[in-house]
Amino acid sequence: MRYLVPAVLAEPDLTAAKVAGLTDGIVGHRMAKAALELAVLDAQLRTVGMSMTEYLGGVRERVDVGVSVGITDTVEDLVRVVGDFRAQGYRRVKLKIQPGFDVEPVTAVREAFGSALALQVDGNTAYRAKDLAHLTELDAFGLLLIEQPFEHDANDLHAELATRCVTPICLDESLTSSATTAAAIHSGACSVVNIKAGRMGGYLEARRAHDVATALNTPVWCGGMLETGLGRAANLALASLPGFTLPGDISASDRYYAQDITEPFVLVDGQVAVPQGPGLGVTVREDVLREVITSRQTVSA
Repeated sequence: MRYLVPAVLAEPDLTAAKVAGLTDGIVGHRMAKAALELAVLDAQLRTVGMSMTEYLGGVRERVDVGVSVGITDTVEDLVRVVGDFRAQGYRRVKLKIQPGFDVEPVTAVREAFGSALALQVDGNTAYRAKDLAHLTELDAFGLLLIEQPFEHDANDLHAELATRCVTPICLDESLTSSATTAAAIHSGACSVVNIKAGRMGGYLEARRAHDVATALNTPVWCGGMLETGLGRAANLALASLPGFTLPGDISASDRYYAQDITEPFVLVDGQVAVPQGPGLGVTVREDVLREVITSRQTVSA
């Protein structure tokens, strides 16, 4: 980040739309670039009193959200964890899968919670060409989608699986821009798109990916990771755009944090409210931040 900030701060008329161009000479580091762009955008919008939701073109005050469940030690553990999240009000669950932990756990979860549970799976690039036939067995479970079973550069395998499966194929790690999103859709590698702003280098490129997918009649949903309230607020603004028709991985704050650095986001009837205030629409709790900061560095142009 210390290499990115000086080039941006030196710009005399800085806006979020300029950040990508100012940092383009630095290869990679998309998440750092996304964080920097978001900081500039937040400051820019607070200055004019506009919310990020309005700036991006969001249309919803609340968005449907889901929860992502990792691979557990046993199938019984998985069923218990999913049950806990169902009790909290989550209506969509994503299960992480891998070779040797796929059909059996999905069977157990579907049998335990029935067809009313919106269920999808995520292979996180763990599968290879030899697994094509095996993955088609997941068609039996009425899944929303199968996410990124093959490696990031294996659009051919994803396209082949799409011809064999009834279940929609979704890409995640493969999509790093609006251009790669368009190419993947055109190639038949996916019919659903997971948009993660960090992976795409920023929320403005994520919005462009949304626009491309929408123009190509491809549903999108918002991927998430371990965001604090700042990133969660931004993801909610992004997910309020009209093309985000599937629940995103934007679970409530207590999914990961006993105490967030903003006021917590709360799950209500399977949804989370989209912040409406200026910028990100949330305020950092300085008291909490002081307790967790281990070092502080000031960077100037």
